[in-house]
Amino acid sequence: MYVCVCNAITDSQIKACVAQGIVSFGQIKRELGVASNCGRCANMTKRIVQQQHEQGLICLRKVA
Repeated sequence: MYVCVCNAITDSQIKACVAQGIVSFGQIKRELGVASNCGRCANMTKRIVQQQHEQGLICLRKVA
């Protein structure tokens, strides 16, 4: 499903970022460009990240 219509970003893309360890809204915004136009998708994006966290699907990146 499209979350960000302005930039054609889907929930699957957001979930893929979370699975790769990109876990904050700010990081996802920088990576995908979500919420960079009208911003109406910001809350949905945050909800998806929270759901992934609650399901234990977040993989934190190791910092070298």
